[in-house]
Amino acid sequence: MVKTLLGLLGILFIYYFIFFVRDVYRNRKDLGYGSFPVSTCIGFVTNFLDTLGIGSYATTTMLLNMTHQLKTDRHLPGTLNVSCTIPVIVEAFIFITVVKVEALTLFSLVIAAICGAVIGSRTVTKLPEKSVQLYMGIALLITAALMVAKQLGWLSILGSGNTALGLSGIKLIIGIVGNFIFGMLMTIGVGLYAPCMAMVYLLGLSPIIAFPVMMASCAGLMPVASKEFIVAGDYARKVSLAIAIGGLIGVIIATKFVTSLNLNVLTWIVIAVIIYTGILYIKKGRK
Repeated sequence: MVKTLLGLLGILFIYYFIFFVRDVYRNRKDLGYGSFPVSTCIGFVTNFLDTLGIGSYATTTMLLNMTHQLKTDRHLPGTLNVSCTIPVIVEAFIFITVVKVEALTLFSLVIAAICGAVIGSRTVTKLPEKSVQLYMGIALLITAALMVAKQLGWLSILGSGNTALGLSGIKLIIGIVGNFIFGMLMTIGVGLYAPCMAMVYLLGLSPIIAFPVMMASCAGLMPVASKEFIVAGDYARKVSLAIAIGGLIGVIIATKFVTSLNLNVLTWIVIAVIIYTGILYIKKGRK
């Protein structure tokens, strides 16, 4: 079933890639607002950190805001999903093949996340800019809170002593429902990593299982969500293309050379800036 999942992710990638390349080609004479070099650097940094477990959505939102890469905040959810799809799929293939996890559990949770993303993306593309700003601000604060919990070791405590490699019965149902909700929230900017990690720990799975579950879930849901944003034209084309290229390079370097890098201080700095950015977006949305 793991091979089936890898095949599914491959099909979803091709599905997304066709829509993305076709849309970029059709608009090649005017890819829109933003700096290609700056966005490439953002993609490299955020997806480098994503591979090491910090996450990319909150950090990308933070840097896009700081460098003024988007003409309108309405394009933010779509840009996050479209730009990070390729790097995350590469991460998923790496972790699925390296970490052993019970196939039914992994497959079920990924499908649930995909279904949640389908519903979530169709809702987000219809939101006005003020609502997007408000929800992004809330999403950033939630992400920051979960990152603090992770930094303080609270999430690790939940997984202490866990050895299970799969779920069954009511625990599997809870996992499916949880990942469905996380898939919906992912489309508005609430990163899936931290809440999924907490759920995996609470359900008794081994902590290492969190990585293939998190990354495979994102790799499955993001192509589906991205297609909705691409069709609606509700994303920044130049910025997304640049982040995807920089992000792919960042993932490759992170997995090859610096997977043991100590990011404790950097993570606390990132958390502080994410909180500031979240408050800023909430203020924007409430004006």
